[in-house]
Amino acid sequence: MQQDQSAKTGSMHVLELKTSQQIQFLDITSQINTIINEQTISEGICYIFVPHTTAGITINEHADPSVVKDMIRELNKVIPFNDNYSHLEGNSAAHIKASLMGASQTVFIYGGRLILGSWQGIYFCEFDGPRQRKILLKITGQN
Repeated sequence: MQQDQSAKTGSMHVLELKTSQQIQFLDITSQINTIINEQTISEGICYIFVPHTTAGITINEHADPSVVKDMIRELNKVIPFNDNYSHLEGNSAAHIKASLMGASQTVFIYGGRLILGSWQGIYFCEFDGPRQRKILLKITGQN
């Protein structure tokens, strides 16, 4: 995985990622917290949006990497890559998985950090990689 970069566009931020596998969950929690810290926001909301139809975003455990492995294995069982799909590009499974994960998350900010549970992290979910991807962040709040 290449080092993530963020660029500010007005009050919106773009987090750029390069995935290295067809299916991959990337923990982006620390990158988002860094962007929040740069904004000196002490209390507010972080909106996270993935503008891709074959990728998604989820919040789940990030303390034990086997959870991600289990999630990917089960998603592949339920939605196999080859299942007589009609879509000509051959990536229908990626579209379905992305729809299940969803394209956005909203997380509260307090004390200059994301409010997440003890074991929670924010994952970018790649289902049609490897690719260059973007995540849009809108951070609102007060200093």
